[in-house]
Amino acid sequence: MDALVLIDVQKGFLNEDLGKRNNPNAEENMLKILEKFRKEKKKIIHIQHFSCEEGIFNRVENTEFKKGFEPLDGEIIFQKKVNSAFIGTDLEKYLKENEITDIIIIGLTLPHCVSTTVRMASNLGFKVILIEDATASFEMKDYYTDRILTAEEVHRFNITVLNGEFAKIIKTEDFLKKY
Repeated sequence: MDALVLIDVQKGFLNEDLGKRNNPNAEENMLKILEKFRKEKKKIIHIQHFSCEEGIFNRVENTEFKKGFEPLDGEIIFQKKVNSAFIGTDLEKYLKENEITDIIIIGLTLPHCVSTTVRMASNLGFKVILIEDATASFEMKDYYTDRILTAEEVHRFNITVLNGEFAKIIKTEDFLKKY
């Protein structure tokens, strides 16, 4: 059985201090996938980040789900305090108890919570599909040179690292046609 896992689709990511972002259609793609799962009455799991550290996600208004992504009755919510949706939550237990073997992951942001959750899910034995255009990345400063890596560079690198070893990478339209 499969389930959709939406990671941190929260208002805090609207903050302009985060810098430039790639994939402006990520939320539109996420909504298409969410709609498919709702229509087919499949399991939907929302992950919500509440940080203990000073920053965007320790303010209540930023932890709210973005418009259109509010969980409906019967959809599960796990709240986390770190990058991985598996640390400090019962996500793994829930997946196993519900005999969910395959998870489809979408959400924000790819180099942080999405990537960490994808890796852990794979390491725990779940089959993972990551829908690359239903996630996004922000620009980041290069550790070695202080050059700003574009959001697209960050995104491509993370997708490349996850592809094959940790997840099957697919685009929204292909997912909607094949699954």
